[in-house]
Amino acid sequence: MNTALMFSSKSDEWSTPQATFDALAREFPFTVDLAATAENAKCRQFITAHHNALNRDWWEYGDYGWLNPPYSLGLCPRFIAKAAEERRKGFTTVMLLPARTDTRYFHDYIWDAERHQPKANVQVRFIKGRLKFGDAANSAPFPSMVVVFRP
Repeated sequence: MNTALMFSSKSDEWSTPQATFDALAREFPFTVDLAATAENAKCRQFITAHHNALNRDWWEYGDYGWLNPPYSLGLCPRFIAKAAEERRKGFTTVMLLPARTDTRYFHDYIWDAERHQPKANVQVRFIKGRLKFGDAANSAPFPSMVVVFRP
């Protein structure tokens, strides 16, 4: 497998496909985008991924957060762990993630291998096909999933 291609990018801050966000926003009343820039934020309130997002209490921004985290291997697991932590404080996080079911973070925070289903208060929705992020010329080289961490 060519992992250099799969995990490489000029940037790991890709804009969420608008149709994907809009469909989820009809279901969830998002109050904050938890890993955004001024150029790609999907909510009026946003926190930048590289400045403070992992060090803030997300519940201070409302009850529901949208999160398309940086997909780099170092940051994505940290955002998933933070979402799991914030749900214990009453906050719901809806995340767009690569569907990497073989990763440690998938099994640590999302999937209960003993019960063969998502962990308690976690929902997994696999997305059919490959998403096209931002103004990229091509679709992503990986499948995606939406993971919901509920209180």
